[in-house]
Amino acid sequence: MAQVRWQRSSFSGDGGNNCVEVAATTNGVALRENDSATEVLATSQGALLSLIRGIKTATVPPTSRSAPATPR
Repeated sequence: MAQVRWQRSSFSGDGGNNCVEVAATTNGVALRENDSATEVLATSQGALLSLIRGIKTATVPPTSRSAPATPR
């Protein structure tokens, strides 16, 4: 990603490599894990907002591209 300003979650604690970072882009938003900074997920602001709202309310709807959850 060319010249974006990454912001780390306030839930990251001591600043270790266990957090998600987000950045505004000209086409939407980008997400990455701090420990895998070269792997970036790009999406629209609306899609990210829907995901966050769904997580907060436990109502994330399945999509045709969703893989079934695998128990750990």
